[in-house]
Amino acid sequence: MRGIVKRFPGVLANDDVDLEVTSGEVHCLLGENGAGKTTLMNVLYGLYSRDRGEICVDGSPVEFKGPSDAIRHGIGMVHQHFMLVPVFSVVDNIVLGSEPTRGGFIDRDRARREILALSREYNLPVDLDAQVRDISVGMQQRAEILKLLYRGARIMILDEPTAVLTPKEVDELFKIICALKSSGCTIVFITHKLREVMEFSDRVSVLRRGRRVATLETANTDAAELVKMMVGREVVAHVEKSDRVPGRVVARVDEVTAKNQRQLPALRGLSFQVSEGEIVGIAGVEGNGQNELAEILTGHRKPTSGKVTLQGRDMTGRSPKEFLRAGVAYIPADRLRDGLIAEFALFENTTLGYQDSLPFAKGVRLDQGEERLFCEQIVKEFEIKATSTSVPSGLLSGGNQQKLIIGRELRRDPRLLVAVQPTRGLDVGAIEYVHSQLIRAREEGKAVILISLELNEILSLSDRILVMYEGRIAGEFTSAEASREELGLCMAGGRASQ
Repeated sequence: MRGIVKRFPGVLANDDVDLEVTSGEVHCLLGENGAGKTTLMNVLYGLYSRDRGEICVDGSPVEFKGPSDAIRHGIGMVHQHFMLVPVFSVVDNIVLGSEPTRGGFIDRDRARREILALSREYNLPVDLDAQVRDISVGMQQRAEILKLLYRGARIMILDEPTAVLTPKEVDELFKIICALKSSGCTIVFITHKLREVMEFSDRVSVLRRGRRVATLETANTDAAELVKMMVGREVVAHVEKSDRVPGRVVARVDEVTAKNQRQLPALRGLSFQVSEGEIVGIAGVEGNGQNELAEILTGHRKPTSGKVTLQGRDMTGRSPKEFLRAGVAYIPADRLRDGLIAEFALFENTTLGYQDSLPFAKGVRLDQGEERLFCEQIVKEFEIKATSTSVPSGLLSGGNQQKLIIGRELRRDPRLLVAVQPTRGLDVGAIEYVHSQLIRAREEGKAVILISLELNEILSLSDRILVMYEGRIAGEFTSAEASREELGLCMAGGRASQ
């Protein structure tokens, strides 16, 4: 790619970018949220038309009017948000648009044979007959990779492929990438996670504010140099927090049980409490009841038994609005599905949940002036990069969307903050900022429940750590005594409940 320029209204996303990848390499594209990484790859994949520049494949200039042109040239892309039809089977998703036929009908037997051969060759086990909505995120990703292999892709773009995976699934993914590389495939790997860059890439290209800063041999650089290239400054990796004695109990969970979406047991007699000025970290492999716990603590799910109290008040089974009014703030795991309305402007998103209250509601009318003023304060205080408060929130980078949610929730001055995967999909600069805001909430005397799959995050931020396994507390630790090894043992169910 030579001199690629891509503009959106008010934004220069790619500014004269050059990028070269070679056959059979793993090439990482590294940068902050909003640096232009995904935009550049969407141009390569034909989803976006470039405003200027040239794309060459095997030395010859090409013109892509859409993804089908890119696929014909052997280029495929697995997006951060998978492009699968939930109610279709895995096999139907893989062949969708490229179905083999016989006598005018889809030849499913041939499709299955070809997919199974690819599955065995690249060690990509999938349940071909299962509906996508019923399989794990890791299997969905394997299905996406099989889609590319089925179409003959030899250049594969993976956009933030580990953002929604468990640690075990991440390890499995990198084994797959090694197998693809060994077979001659080229992998372009969009990420902001430095460990992944250092361990698995051959070369790395760093983007900052739409421009390529450098392309380096991974073996000839280190994490500190890459961070400085990404954000233009040193980033504090260690979280500093003062010693605090927790205050009064803010929230208590007593013998709570609950079912998941499939009406199977998710929480099995869970009990714990969190106090003022305390961060309680909840660790565990995804799917052990953490999401159901967060939903119960915010009114989005009703327990089947047990009791939830907030500052001594029984909140069991109350609505999300009642939890909000009682002083509970919520940073959800999926910011686009549960935290924002992508089509709404920034100022509309910042008053969600309070649009019927003063100063925003004036009788039956909304006072947009007050909404905009409130939003401007959040944008300024939380350093959100946006051209105006009227732009749809869906146009912000992931990091700025997260800042918008955190700013909105903390501006409500909550007594309890429930933060679920608050740094998922964020770059190192945004992670540093989110961590500082969680510590700030703690210093202000708020109670914080931090649910995260990132053990480093749990270990550095938490005052106490609870490990969940199969809907129960498998272990409880202070931050001083906890170790990755002990937490990992509990996460695997290797320690008795306490």
